[in-house]
Amino acid sequence: MKKRHITILSVGHMATDINQGALPAMLPFFIAAYDLSYTAAASIVFAVNMSSSVIQPLFGIAADRYTKPWLLPGGLMFAGLGLGLTGLVDGYQWIMVLGIMSGIGIAAYHPEAARLVNFAAGDRKSTAMSLFGVGGTIGFTIGPLIVSTAMLQWGLAGSLVLIIPVTIMSVVIISHFPLFEDLEKINNDNKNISTKKTIKENWNAFARIAIIVSGRSVVFFGLNIFIPIYWINVLGQSKMTGAIALSIFAGSGIIGNIFGGNLADRIGQKKVTLLGFLSLSVLLPLLIAVESVLPATLLLIPSGFMLFTTYSPTIVLGQKYLPGRVGLSSGVTLGLAVAIGGGAAPFIGKLADIYGVWMALASVAFLPIFLFLLSLTLPEPPTEMDNAAGTPKD
Repeated sequence: MKKRHITILSVGHMATDINQGALPAMLPFFIAAYDLSYTAAASIVFAVNMSSSVIQPLFGIAADRYTKPWLLPGGLMFAGLGLGLTGLVDGYQWIMVLGIMSGIGIAAYHPEAARLVNFAAGDRKSTAMSLFGVGGTIGFTIGPLIVSTAMLQWGLAGSLVLIIPVTIMSVVIISHFPLFEDLEKINNDNKNISTKKTIKENWNAFARIAIIVSGRSVVFFGLNIFIPIYWINVLGQSKMTGAIALSIFAGSGIIGNIFGGNLADRIGQKKVTLLGFLSLSVLLPLLIAVESVLPATLLLIPSGFMLFTTYSPTIVLGQKYLPGRVGLSSGVTLGLAVAIGGGAAPFIGKLADIYGVWMALASVAFLPIFLFLLSLTLPEPPTEMDNAAGTPKD
């Protein structure tokens, strides 16, 4: 496992996902400034994630066919500039436009970075992908704290702070272009050596893992959007406390992500995926059942831990089901499938407008039960020997 490559890509992932993590914490400020409904606020998340997720497979296909290292710094800058400038514009429509710009940047970074992580991972793909995921999780964790602190201090213009991390990492990645070009060359050489092998792709299994990732995304975005609002409007806490609750949820995923990746390399991706969704089937109904701040906060820790435990195993499963299309697989599992979560956001917001924030959270609390049952149907991924023989497992 090439640790230097993975570290740079993971820190870049952190800088990118600071923006995704910051967006839900910015919603209460936008709601107060523009008198937005919950549906309108959630639609900002919908716009950002749809612009990112729907086109991510296209960036993945391009990454599979052509070397595109410039997608990394280019994506970073679009992601940070888009969301960072939202505090300077006047009106809901401009926030939407800049949010879409940020989403396109996020779409450009993820497939190319995940593809390079796969190449650098060797035979420890789940561990490497978990480290990549940890970068994103840290970004989600510190994003709400960074932007909330800045916007409380400087008002909506505090959103400009989001431009700083992406600028730093863009410079770092550009200075390391030769490192990634060498990695690409090594991978191409390995492909040439194994051209006589028949790579069997399991599209049926990949479709199932895409549905599972989509369902997990609905759960994640439902919690990610409405945890701060729930803490403020239902539990009677401050905006900063709501942001802290969101960071606790995301922060617990750092350990869960590392745990899931290491465990998956030892016992298999499918088993870890089952463990994660089975645990969530119990934890999330408990979270919405409690009515006080302390037990709710404590339940955020194992909930975030187990949700993020499933991150790298599901992505690696997708890559193993389509071993010849790692960029496309990454684009779908990191992008298009995640669009379902963003796409569900306005509907969850509508539930909150009509029935209250509690109902919005309840709408996603029981979804892990279905995801657990669907995970039971997944085949074990093919090994290198299986691909050489051209025999899929299903």
